[in-house]
Amino acid sequence: MTSQEWKEKGNFITINNRTVFVVDEGNHEETLVILHGYPTSSYDYYKVLPELVKHYRVIIHDHIGFGFSDKPLNYSYSLIEQADVTIQLWRHLQLKKVTLLAHDYGTSVATEIIARHNKELIDIEIGQLILCNGSMHIELAKLRTIQKLLKNKITGKWVGKLANQFIFNRNIRKIYFDKSKVTQQELDEMWFQINNNNGRSVIHLLSNYINERYFFWHRWIGALKETTIPTSIIWATHDPIAVKAIAMQLSKEIPNNKLYWLENSGHFPMLENPKNWSSSVLQSQNKIN
Repeated sequence: MTSQEWKEKGNFITINNRTVFVVDEGNHEETLVILHGYPTSSYDYYKVLPELVKHYRVIIHDHIGFGFSDKPLNYSYSLIEQADVTIQLWRHLQLKKVTLLAHDYGTSVATEIIARHNKELIDIEIGQLILCNGSMHIELAKLRTIQKLLKNKITGKWVGKLANQFIFNRNIRKIYFDKSKVTQQELDEMWFQINNNNGRSVIHLLSNYINERYFFWHRWIGALKETTIPTSIIWATHDPIAVKAIAMQLSKEIPNNKLYWLENSGHFPMLENPKNWSSSVLQSQNKIN
């Protein structure tokens, strides 16, 4: 699927004076909301959306700074603010109860939302939580060199300016288990969306989320330890960044959880092994046997 075809699936909604790209498909009573990862977009789910919409109304938006959403220069790009936008979007769509699925960067937006949910600060019920390959336990993550450079206040801006598609392609391929599973077209479409709306000018600002994972560690990990929401942890076994140890630690801490392993998959299992990833998600929610 091309970026243009994906764009045609969605709509643009104004939230807090910012334009947010949203894909909203399916007509089931149950709603699955998805928070995507870094540095990509909602496009990560183009292969699995047809299966998911057989069981859910599925809503995926591009975070501010990603994909087809606004990428302003005068913006905090804090995960706190991304959570604000997410909650306001759900309210705009008049959602009352959701299953929340998050991957990578999206898992930290999710933990901020869970922190508010625990304290009854939001009026949307989260019936189920699904966490997929995110470095919430940042102290256990194996960050790539480019991630370390981008999050640095001194080097980040220059690395962002010097980044090119060759470097991007190489770094994405490295975090797949089976390098042959990522196609050149997918890489081209991902890179196009990163560049959309002058996106490379803000990519170093987006990377500050890694620093926030340290700063808000007690708030966000604490929220997972306190939550009563039934949680599924669906984890690719060969992710070189969000390693297995993170999933194992989460499984020890979250009160009501079940851990599912996805064998022979890297950091983007919904793209690398879409059938297995979809099956794991749906099985964890008792949607299929």
